[in-house]
Amino acid sequence: MRPDEEALLRRAIELARQARDVYANPPFGSLLADADGKVLVEERNTTLADNDITAHPELKLARWAARELDPETAATTTMYTSTQPCGMCAGAIERSGLGRIVYALSTEQLVGLRPPVTGAGVRFDGPGLFDEARVPVEGYYGPRP
Repeated sequence: MRPDEEALLRRAIELARQARDVYANPPFGSLLADADGKVLVEERNTTLADNDITAHPELKLARWAARELDPETAATTTMYTSTQPCGMCAGAIERSGLGRIVYALSTEQLVGLRPPVTGAGVRFDGPGLFDEARVPVEGYYGPRP
């Protein structure tokens, strides 16, 4: 990793510290930089302040990019984030067309820093009713290659 990339990743870590220490939210921070390394936008986790379980900084940046950048520009950007994006954020990032993600802590490392999650969890049942469920989807994405 280049020194300029390390500086941007350190800024994401600082945003995570601010989320926790200044704003009393979970400690996650992210920023989006253009191809030249210029910071376009920064975000902190605000899940508690906003009473919104989806207020992750990565998701907010993905939404911003999808709304504010054309696809060609989005593809040249890099998100620097304090922790590897969760599944929700990763899906939004992929759909937003961002070009690259650089993270400081992996999900595995984060799990090692947190107490174990207790509870039964959510049960997923499916798939079901394929023939009916595919009707509104077929053709929406164009012909299959």
